[in-house]
Amino acid sequence: MNEDQEDLVEGRVKIVKFRIRNGVIQRRKKVSNVAGYTMRGGKMTRMTAAERRHRRLGQKRAKIKKRAKMARINMKRKRTMLKRKRLGW
Repeated sequence: MNEDQEDLVEGRVKIVKFRIRNGVIQRRKKVSNVAGYTMRGGKMTRMTAAERRHRRLGQKRAKIKKRAKMARINMKRKRTMLKRKRLGW
């Protein structure tokens, strides 16, 4: 697992998608660890019912779209892996 995929858990806030190069933090995204709460301006705030509903509907739509595009994604990935293998990587 590289540093882009690691998660740091610090109480109610989880740090995801962080990257360190030469000892310098280049990117650091914080997300809420508590259900129903989100991070706004560095502070944890409660989500409205409308926001929770929109997120849930968006996730459902994204799941359907991702499943529909997965065959193309896998085909392109397979092609790339073949190219890498032929180059000796």
